Amino acid sequence: MPRYARSEREALADLFGTLGPDAPTLNEGWATRDLAAHLVLRERRPDAAGGILLPPLRGHAERVRRRLAAQPWSRLVGQVRRPPAWSPVSNRLTDELVNTMEFFIHHEDVRRARPGWMPRDLPAGLHRALWRRVAPLARLGLRRFPADVFVQAPGYGELSVGRGGEPVRVVGAPGELALFLSGRQRVARVQVAGPAAAVERLRSADLGM
Repeated sequence: MPRYARSEREALADLFGTLGPDAPTLNEGWATRDLAAHLVLRERRPDAAGGILLPPLRGHAERVRRRLAAQPWSRLVGQVRRPPAWSPVSNRLTDELVNTMEFFIHHEDVRRARPGWMPRDLPAGLHRALWRRVAPLARLGLRRFPADVFVQAPGYGELSVGRGGEPVRVVGAPGELALFLSGRQRVARVQVAGPAAAVERLRSADLGM
């Protein structure tokens, strides 16, 4: 069975190695060193990883992330490439479920921060894996959006979310929808159709975790 989390991790680690620690990313205020440290914290520091989502723990998480970022670059990239077997998010049972979209998105955070980027030609299996994760992301992120939002990935599926109102349609490949719904609307290659105000509101909404 293909291991898409593993392949996205390897590709991102290779790109880190090529670009170095100071390359830009789509993550505001973060260079590649900062993003790599975030990934290492998430997998290796369960005492601080809760701060990624929980504001009361954010200060501790940021202090840990900065210490991790201060490591030699080659060591930090090696830790991204080789997660510990005991990690709650990266062990053999959880890796594909938890990390496929995580590493796809962060791989694109680095790729699409560079001039002249182009979307990759992804295998159908990765598209299917990403679509399975797009559906809950859309239901969570758009559950209160003041419109009927129809999210469509032609050939993979569609769903309807939102609080109701004039319809807005978002159409794209699963990977592009994953980027759009995780707050990367600016670089996601999707089509958004509907009333102009609703479309603009959706394109500028604070989506993602």
